[in-house]
This record gives sequence, structure tokens and C-alpha cells, in this order.
Amino acid sequence: MNFDQILSAIGGFGKYQKILYIWICLPQVLLAFHMMASIFTGATPPHRCREGAGRVDLNSSLSPDSQCSSVLLLDNRTERRVPCVRGWVFSQETFQSTTVTEWDLVCDKASLNSLGSSIYMFGLLVGAVVFGAMADRYGRRFVLLLSIALQTVFGVAVAFAPNFPIYVILRFIVGATISGVIINAFVLGTEWTCTKRRMLAGIITDYAFGLGYMLLAGIAYLIRDWRRLQLAISAPGLLLIFYIWVLPHSARWLLANDRREEAIALLRKAALVNGRVLPPAVQVEKCGVSARGKRSHSAVDLIRTPQMRKRALIMFYLWFVNVLVYYGLSLGVSRLGTDLYLTQFVFGLVEIPARSLVLLVLPCSRRFSQSGFLALGGFACLLMVAVPADHPSLTGLAMVGKFGITASFAIIYVYTAEIFPTVLRQTGIGVSSMFARMGGMLAPIINMLHNHSPTIPLVIFGVSPLLGAILALALPETADRPLPDTVEDAENWDARSLSDKRNPELCEDVLQSAGGTDEQELRRLAAPT
Repeated sequence: MNFDQILSAIGGFGKYQKILYIWICLPQVLLAFHMMASIFTGATPPHRCREGAGRVDLNSSLSPDSQCSSVLLLDNRTERRVPCVRGWVFSQETFQSTTVTEWDLVCDKASLNSLGSSIYMFGLLVGAVVFGAMADRYGRRFVLLLSIALQTVFGVAVAFAPNFPIYVILRFIVGATISGVIINAFVLGTEWTCTKRRMLAGIITDYAFGLGYMLLAGIAYLIRDWRRLQLAISAPGLLLIFYIWVLPHSARWLLANDRREEAIALLRKAALVNGRVLPPAVQVEKCGVSARGKRSHSAVDLIRTPQMRKRALIMFYLWFVNVLVYYGLSLGVSRLGTDLYLTQFVFGLVEIPARSLVLLVLPCSRRFSQSGFLALGGFACLLMVAVPADHPSLTGLAMVGKFGITASFAIIYVYTAEIFPTVLRQTGIGVSSMFARMGGMLAPIINMLHNHSPTIPLVIFGVSPLLGAILALALPETADRPLPDTVEDAENWDARSLSDKRNPELCEDVLQSAGGTDEQELRRLAAPT
């Protein structure tokens, strides 16, 4: 009996898993806060040079010269523009304060604001590698709890940053912890969910992220000071301290790491909550994750064998493209709106139907769904090249592109967790996320090319996902198939899948043999001590 069959026996998506998803989704709302907060905390309001005493009207039209230089009268007839020496005056019509207004990150210092965002994204990259590898070694639960704790502490600390360098360092740490939460929460849900409901682990958490995306627009609308806003989005993490007592380990990870007694006790508890009965312990031990998983693994194992290497490299590229185009389009579409708060709310709202459609098509095929939505996003971007900048359909095409890439982004989490075996799943997702963050760091740089030629970013955002759509077709189909536990399982995917189809009831008799006395024993062992 493999682990997926055990999971089906105790209830692959019962009350126990639904409660677990609640615990997984709550941190996702906070993640959206942190990921999108800089849109408001790092905004650049209208500004102009401070020119002596008197009230300055910032609502009037501003020329680029007036924002970064002032006029110096040399004599009665000669004027000369000089850099702002008295600082700047910022409009408070939209924001009371931002990091830009507090530390004067405009004109010559404007690049520092972008640099801070890049360092933050680099933090996500580092966190993907560090926390992904840690979770395979120390467990999903421990690293998830650690990430939430660090995110809360350093998120609150950001609100009290005395200067910009400290602010950037603290944000870097917050970014690293975000990867720890994203990766481990998703994998924990995946490993507790049966084959047929596995995709919910990714899609449900995406809904929570979209909810946080929209809520942030409302919170930022009410709180216009960046320090208070940062505190408001970080402090709620303190409420998650109860996770220490309610968040379970991954039983699949426990079995793969030869901690069978703990895994069996946890499976018994899950069976009890779901109103099911676990097979006798001795039979579970025989049917559990293979002992081959005891050998320690590293990221090198992702490319050591032929099939794993091909799949890993394709997955790395797909992650890179998804994040590159997702953030590239988000930055581009944001220029189409007039009201910042309404625009951000709509950006969050459009992700809901995209992920809802994924729920409908993903059970049919992971591979074709991934390829199809990448192609949709790519074609929409290429069509934007042929549309005049002032044409109304340009906005519609941009939204179609974002719709497609958002759906593809939702699929990639599910697909990746099913491609990589248990012993390398966390490491594989961690390295994949590292490539994704590289795409996130490149997205604003590519958007800067718009100043030289508006078509260059759109061509890049169009061609790269189309290439990904073709490569995705070379991956194996994982819909309704058991997760591979070892590298050998992944290498022998086709033979293993055929065997599972031929013997779908491999341990059915064993499952049904646990009755009467066994059930009483299970209830006694699962009861709290």
C-alpha cells in the first residue's frame, strides 16, 4: 500500500484536511499584504523643489524640471536651473507619508527606491533556497512556523526602521520568510490531500492570496501613513501563535524520513477526525513510503538522473516565465488606471475568475492546462504590439494576458508538487521558486525598456510564455496519479503509473480488515493524553 492509498483510506479530503486548509490560508492573506505593500508604502507623490517660504500649490501641473531643480536668478535677466538644495515639498492629497517622502527618494535618489524593491525580491530568492532545503531536512511544520514567526517580528520592525538602509535590510528578511511560508504551506496541504483533490492545495491558497490583494487596497485607503500601514499588515501575524498547537506535521514526510511511529499516530488522529479507520500499524509500516527515502538528498539530485533532469529544467523555466510575465504585466497594467486603490482592487479581483476556471479544467489535465494558459497569456501580449497605445482594446488585451498568466501561475504550484518526488519535493519547489524570483527581479528592468521602445517588453512577455507552452507538453501527465516518493519512482513514472492503474485496489482488503477491536484501539491511541 502506498501513501496515497493510505490517505484515501483515512479520508483524503475530510474534516481533518479542511481544517488544515484554514490554517494554511490565513498566512496567505498576510503574504499578499507584504508582497503588494510597497505599491503604497513606496509610492512617489507629486513633488517639486522647496523654494523658500510660502504655500506651494502641488495640484497644478508639474514639469519634470520643477520636480528636480529650481530656478536661480543670477541677475535681472539671467536664469539658471540648479538642483534642489532646500529639499522637496510633497503632495499629501493621496498619501500622508511614504518611504519616498520620508527619505527624499526622488530625482538622483529615485533609483534607490527601485533598488530596495530588487533587494526585497532577492530576499524571496534566498528564502526559496534556504527554507526549501531546510524543510526537506527538518520538516514542513517546523520551517513554516519559523517563517511565520520571523515574518511577523521583522515585518513589525520595518515600521520602526530609522533609515533607508535598515529598512531595506529588514524588508530583505521579510522577503525571505515569505518564500518559506508560501512553499511550506502549499506542500503541507498537498501532502495531506488525496490524489483527486490534490489541486485544491494550490488553488485554495491562491484564493486567499487574492483576498489579501483586495483587502490591502481597502486597508491602504484607510491608512495613508506608511509606518502605520506597515504595522497594520504585520502585527496580525502575532495572532497566529496558536499554530504551535494546531499545525500538524506532514505524515508523508515523516514516513519518508523513517519516523514511522509519529506518522502512524498522526494518521490515526486524521482517521479519527474524518470518521475513518486506519489499517493495523504493522500493515501500514509495510505499505508506507519506501525505505529508499532514508538517504539524504540535495538539489544536485534534481538533475542527476535523465528524466528528473529534463523535468526539472523545464519546470525551472516555467516558473521563471510565469513570474516574469505576471509581474511584468502587473506593472504595465497599473499605468492604465487612474485611481491607485481601485486599480489594485481590480487587479486582485481579476485573479478570482482565473483561478476558478483552473478548478474546472485542472482535473482533466495538468499538462494541457499549463500549456494552454501560457499560450493564452503569450498571444495576448503579442496582440498588444499591433494595437495603438490609445485604443480601448489595449486594456482588454492586457487583462486577458494577466488572466492567462494568473491561471498558469495557479497551475504551476500544483504541477511542480506532483512532478518532484517526496524526498526532493521541497527542494525542487525551492529551487523552482529561486528561478521564479529571478523572473521577478528582471520584470521591472524589462519594463524600463518601454522608454526606448514600447514593443520590446511586449514581445518578450509574449514569446517567452509561448516557448514555455511548448516545453510544458514534454512533461508527464500527473492528473489522478499517485505522487512519486523517491527518485526511482520519478524515473520509472510511466511503469509505475501503469501498475497503479492495473491495481487500483491494491490494499483494499487490508483497509477493510481493520474493524471492531482495531477501531477501539485506534480511538484509544488517537485520543489526547
